[in-house]
Amino acid sequence: MRIFGFDEYGGPEVARELDVPDPVVAPGQVLIRTRAAGVNPADVKVRSGDRVGKVEVVFPMAMGREAAGTVVEVGDDVAHVRPGDEVFGATAGGSGALAQLVLLDGASTARRTERVSPEAAASLPVSVGTAYDACDQLGLRPGATLLVLGAGGGVGSAACQIARARGSRVLGVASEAKHDLIRSWGAEAVRSGAGWADRVRSAAPHGVDAVLDLVGEPVLRDVSGVLGEDAVVLSPAAPATAAAVAGGAGVVRRRTTEVFSEVARLVEDGALTPVIARVVPFAEAASAVEVVESGHATGNVVVTYPQD
Repeated sequence: MRIFGFDEYGGPEVARELDVPDPVVAPGQVLIRTRAAGVNPADVKVRSGDRVGKVEVVFPMAMGREAAGTVVEVGDDVAHVRPGDEVFGATAGGSGALAQLVLLDGASTARRTERVSPEAAASLPVSVGTAYDACDQLGLRPGATLLVLGAGGGVGSAACQIARARGSRVLGVASEAKHDLIRSWGAEAVRSGAGWADRVRSAAPHGVDAVLDLVGEPVLRDVSGVLGEDAVVLSPAAPATAAAVAGGAGVVRRRTTEVFSEVARLVEDGALTPVIARVVPFAEAASAVEVVESGHATGNVVVTYPQD
């Protein structure tokens, strides 16, 4: 089968289309014929070698860690889906998503209904799942004020919507080009760049109750001046800095069938719409990775596959 992947660590030049054997399903895994797959900043870090020891890589491997498609085969110990089901989920260890056939982790595979498109489903496990886990970890309650740094990306856009659905006030920091989108979710837009903390203090004079940082250094170092009493700070972008500056931490990811099913229900109910910056066919997978690597994508980037 054809994949868009890499057989050594490195920059954009090492990623290309490759011919590899079809994957063989193992116990606890689900084999799908791919309909759509997501591309995220973490995928670039895996390809570059920045996640050695944290993410299992088996060369040659496709890029991407989330996909939606039709079940072809299920391994032993997987009972909640069967061949022919439409599903989505996170890839199994040592395998990737930009491929015609993808191995999903059975414990991270959920059913997809017709009300959730393949493109939307392929955007849920990584970015939207991170946002959902973060909102749970922050303990958001109705009336609380959440500050999202980097509100225009895949995680930030989902966090804004999830927090608003839970009754929280949301301040979303992003470039002005993304402000109309942020306001469409019921959040309040704050211009990024120099002076962002002053603008947040004007909007929340008593400080914010929670911060989700998706930017990292050096922006995160200014966050202490906008925190209210007992504020909680999470930063998947820079957990060590969050801990040093504000006693914060990273986001603990769950990646379970149950969590992904809950996230899909939010989409079905209209409480959450994954923001998709670009959808491209598999033949243009390199351009999808390029958009993500530029760091300027508004929302998620998805690669689709022709169906026979």
